[in-house]
Amino acid sequence: MGFNCLQVVSADKDELVIENLKSIGFGILERCGGLPVAIKAIAGILIHKEINEIEWGKVLTSPSWSVDGLPDDINHAIYLSYDDLAPCLKQCLLYFSLFPTHSCPSRNSIIQLWISEGFVNGNSNEREELGKEYYNELMMRNLIQKGLSTDWIMHDVVRSFCQHVASDEALASHVGRLKDTDLDSKRYRWLCVQNISNCRNFQKQDSVRTLHLYGRDNGNLNLSDLCSTFSSLRVLQVTKVQHIISIDSLCQLKNLRFLIFDYTQISRLPDDIGKMKFLEYIGISNCEEIEELPGSIIKLERLRCVNLFRTSINSIPRGFSELTNLRTVFSFPAQMCSTSSKEEWCSLQELGPLSDLWSLSLVGLENVSCGSFAAKAKLGTKKHLTLLNLNCKDNQLGDDGLLREEGDISMDEQRRIEEVFDELCPPHSLEVLTIRGYSGQRLPRWMAWKAAAKFDKLRSVWLEGLAYCTKLPDGLLHFPCLKFLTINSAPTIKSIEQHHGNYHNHSQAAVPFPKLEFLEFTGMLEWEEWVWEDTMQAMPLLEKLVLSRCKLRELPLGLASHAKSLKFLKLYKVQNLKSLKNLSSVVDLDVQDNPSMEGITSMPKLRILNIVYCPKLTVLEGIPALQTLFLTDYSMKTLPGYLQDVKPRSLVLDCTLPLLSDISMGPSSSEWDKISHIQQIHGYAPEMHIRRRWYVSYKASKLETNIACSSKSRGIIDGLLMDKERQAEEFLTNQARHAKEMRMVVTRQWSLEPHNNIRELSICGYLGYIVAFSIENLPVENLVPVNLVKRCMTVCCPQSVLDRKPHKEFSLGRTLRHPNDSLEGNAYSTTERSMLIQWIGAAWLSYIFVLTLVASPKMDDLNLIHDPRIVAS
Repeated sequence: MGFNCLQVVSADKDELVIENLKSIGFGILERCGGLPVAIKAIAGILIHKEINEIEWGKVLTSPSWSVDGLPDDINHAIYLSYDDLAPCLKQCLLYFSLFPTHSCPSRNSIIQLWISEGFVNGNSNEREELGKEYYNELMMRNLIQKGLSTDWIMHDVVRSFCQHVASDEALASHVGRLKDTDLDSKRYRWLCVQNISNCRNFQKQDSVRTLHLYGRDNGNLNLSDLCSTFSSLRVLQVTKVQHIISIDSLCQLKNLRFLIFDYTQISRLPDDIGKMKFLEYIGISNCEEIEELPGSIIKLERLRCVNLFRTSINSIPRGFSELTNLRTVFSFPAQMCSTSSKEEWCSLQELGPLSDLWSLSLVGLENVSCGSFAAKAKLGTKKHLTLLNLNCKDNQLGDDGLLREEGDISMDEQRRIEEVFDELCPPHSLEVLTIRGYSGQRLPRWMAWKAAAKFDKLRSVWLEGLAYCTKLPDGLLHFPCLKFLTINSAPTIKSIEQHHGNYHNHSQAAVPFPKLEFLEFTGMLEWEEWVWEDTMQAMPLLEKLVLSRCKLRELPLGLASHAKSLKFLKLYKVQNLKSLKNLSSVVDLDVQDNPSMEGITSMPKLRILNIVYCPKLTVLEGIPALQTLFLTDYSMKTLPGYLQDVKPRSLVLDCTLPLLSDISMGPSSSEWDKISHIQQIHGYAPEMHIRRRWYVSYKASKLETNIACSSKSRGIIDGLLMDKERQAEEFLTNQARHAKEMRMVVTRQWSLEPHNNIRELSICGYLGYIVAFSIENLPVENLVPVNLVKRCMTVCCPQSVLDRKPHKEFSLGRTLRHPNDSLEGNAYSTTERSMLIQWIGAAWLSYIFVLTLVASPKMDDLNLIHDPRIVAS
């Protein structure tokens, strides 16, 4: 891996140059100690150097490899990478280490924080762009990396290094209460803490410029005390702190540039916020009690960002248009009202003069009365706009994704929405577009094919909640640089057609989706047909395709013929799709809950296959490269026959306990012939809320399982009571005298007695099947506690248990009762799936103090279980 990483750095050089660099490269790798993060960091240095022996030699012999004074756990390769940074980038990198791994700010927020701290210098119009360059530089150097669900993550090795370097000026305390000793010896500039129990403890910290305060214990955060203690703050971020008082005290922070309240219960911002002349960023996202902005906000001439996401604000102060320095506005509410002269006024016209906007999110667009008011926003003139979100209130679709009968809107209303969106045409600089809750029948005209070609920077489109759209616009196919497209919740679209539009040549521009890499169609509940002829080229760069919750009957021929870059395919609840075939480039296939799926064939490069609940699937053929097969189905009684037709290296199986117990018998199992050719097998079965409580592992001809026994040190007898009850009872009678606690999986009616010593009893249902029980001769008053069924469909509880004295502990857990069941007397359910557990026999039970009974699946499944194996630990 290490030398491959260095080869990438020198990929464009000839073989002789690379050969001469080999010895130096191996020397560098040796200094990295085989640590991947260190190798990547050094590669990040080399990619900025000339590819020759002199420059690489400087890296190999750098004194940073042997610098004194670093703790043993600090990696010198990371120090070398840090030392190679420009001074402005060093500060930016250290700032990342302030934040807890579970709460990474977005890329834009990080850049805004850098600007507020003064790390990004330059012309006011260029600072965000310069901040993006800094961010990309650190990403390219592998000092931060792209996260799965976040814009960035920082490796623990890099984080530890940064926290060490910044230890004299930064304190990040993310767990537990901050200790007073943490504050005695140093004067910090940056604080990121979880709790501030008493601001007086921070009296010496008058140099703090950044304070990030995360959720704390119940209590009040007094902003008056905070502001008097941290009077030099430039950055204040308060997250998930519920009780905040003295909000007007914020005006004392004369140097504040960055103010964020996130997930708090504040109901307003300071009335005199206009006096905070240096304030550049305001964020109050997820503060749902805030209903309006203070009128003085229009005096903040330096303001660059306002984030109102998920607040209750539905109006904007008049004069908002004076904030011409704004670069980002999120959740700007579209509002109509009357002026003093009784003329209609729309808040969108306040956006007209804001020509320097980079990112804009509009909400409540269904309130705009006509297209002429939308035109006053002048979106097309905002030449720097790269991100645009257009949102209407989505109340036309129900939770099932279908149209609500009561939410239906008239044709006139639909045409009005269409006119409004037609006038919200963005500039051709746009890179990211999102439309949600749109209730027109056609999408905006600027998304038609003639206009699409001009949006040559648009790379991402997300369309969600298209309640009345019956077809997608032609322009989607012909955005020249579109890489990511998601269509979510479009229940009236039945067919999608791909064609060349009105182009008369076969240039790349005429190919539908020429640059598309990711495509997702989800929640298109009536979608049945995808027309893409075998003769038409399209999607030459498509790598990932997701189809979810639709009625598609078959994949188009063109997909197999022309999407030659397709590597990952996911199909979830595609109701009518019967087969997959001839997808020659797919490497990773995920099929889940596809009730009609019958066969998967001719996929020569497929390496990873995940099958979840595809009950009709019987054919797996033509997949010779398969390495790993994941199979999940808690309803199957036997393994599918197609397992004999494939030769994966590894099988990961999630199934029922009866089936897994059969497999656990190895070669004597009736299922073993289907899987004996597979090198590695990992099988699991659930119990209650534990998804993989039971396991079977087979590797190198060695079989391991925990079904037969559990920990001997706890003295627990673990067994399966199956057909031969007499053998089971005899076995337990001999073993029970050595245990004080017993746990059994019960699959049928069984009688036990006496039980005078039992002090704790648990009755547990398995996989949601009905359990009923009665108790006779049980000294109920002795039981402490009684736990009756977790996640069980039905419990019928004896009256003797219900009548227990109040001081005894008793819990029914999370239980759903059958409507025909009763809690009176010793009643129990007599439905087909019921099971009866009675305690009336077996003298050995007098030795047991703790008894747990777990009811297995319904009686119909018993014929799958053979040969009881009850093993004492």
